Amino acid sequence: MTRRDLRAADIRVFSEAVREFFATLTSERAEVRSAYVLESEEAVLWNDFNGLIEVDGGFSGCIAFSAPRGLLTHVLLRMGDQEFSEASHCDVVGEIANILSGSARRHFGEGLRISPPTTLPGRGGFLPKPVAGTSYAIPLRWNGYEADLVVSLESAS
Repeated sequence: MTRRDLRAADIRVFSEAVREFFATLTSERAEVRSAYVLESEEAVLWNDFNGLIEVDGGFSGCIAFSAPRGLLTHVLLRMGDQEFSEASHCDVVGEIANILSGSARRHFGEGLRISPPTTLPGRGGFLPKPVAGTSYAIPLRWNGYEADLVVSLESAS
């Protein structure tokens, strides 16, 4: 495989996945704004809960969903959950990251390997950064809450 950077079409896959996730689960599409390049050496996590999926095979790096507690509480409510503990918020943020990374696998091919979701501490943490890749933030708004999908991938070859 030839080395290549992420293209606009690649980023659109993630934007559409976010819209579809919220539309399917809640019947309300998320308002997804334009993706932008994160300029710092390390991608900062802005929100209370952060679900991280590491990927390799074709591309390597990670995909993270960073959301505030309120957004995740509303997602849990829509899912019919009655428990709003720290653990349930961690579970749902990891599951959202996992669902969104599944869209990446469909786009980039079955050779893309996806780790089980992990959760990272809240505000101020950093994502593992690919050596040469560019990190993108895809901001979104749903039900009055702001969240971000962070895509930090580089071509593996």
